[in-house]
Amino acid sequence: MVRLRASLAARAEAVEHTIDRLLAPVNGGEARLIDAMRYATLGGGKRLRGYLVAEVASMFKVEEAGAYRAAASVEMLHAYSLVHDDLPAMDDDDLRRGQPSTHRKFDEATAILAGDALQTMAFGILADPATHRDAGVRIDLVTTLAAASGAAGMVGGQMIDMEGEGRSLSLEEVARLHALKTGCLIRYSAEAGAILGQAAPDLRERIAAYGRDLGAAFQVADDVLDATASAEELGKTAGKDEAAGKSTYVALLGVEGAAHEARRIAAQAEAHLDIFGSEADRLRDLVNYVVERRN
Repeated sequence: MVRLRASLAARAEAVEHTIDRLLAPVNGGEARLIDAMRYATLGGGKRLRGYLVAEVASMFKVEEAGAYRAAASVEMLHAYSLVHDDLPAMDDDDLRRGQPSTHRKFDEATAILAGDALQTMAFGILADPATHRDAGVRIDLVTTLAAASGAAGMVGGQMIDMEGEGRSLSLEEVARLHALKTGCLIRYSAEAGAILGQAAPDLRERIAAYGRDLGAAFQVADDVLDATASAEELGKTAGKDEAAGKSTYVALLGVEGAAHEARRIAAQAEAHLDIFGSEADRLRDLVNYVVERRN
């Protein structure tokens, strides 16, 4: 786990540097917008999604510059989703990564525009030849991210989540909600590394399956954390799911049952990596990290 933490830190620093370069401050009327975008993306977070892109890309011998551009892209799209998720019309949260949410630091209109701009910039980065010389690879990255983040993925999951407040969902419904809202983007992040590396279809599918199950384990662990960790540990408001009357893995299975489910799915995620041998050791470590984390 020590090696994983060092690897996470090194890749997070590289992703941060890439975002800082791509999203440089400007003068003029749009300066406040860029400042809000930088506030939402820089200076915090686990960079789990960016890490997955870069780590999987390294397994397929992808040039680092392009891999970190793709990693920065998914982190921007993830940041957009958090900015909008925190808005009063959505989850109404004033705290993100231990700091005021973007709409509290700036204002609601600026936060909405910052999210919009981060989303479009994420796709622009992928479409740029600087990310990969092969146009087919760039198109694949764009279309796969669009599928993972739109109505059939992350945004659709957010809609289901909002409609589920105050009513009971079955375990199958909760699993589908989170597979869309959280899991699709994590799956994409792993798969993007394989796309960049032009991996054989069977290897790409193994990586995608790993990302899918990693995302599921991440969300179950997140539900446990929301029920058991403090706001200081989480860096965001604790206990919001219960307060909002949301159906969660903890509500359906209890804390111990949910923790057991997280470990079960984690083992499933690891099994997809058997074909890669020791090259996937950091990805295996990441599964354990996701389940055991405290923030």
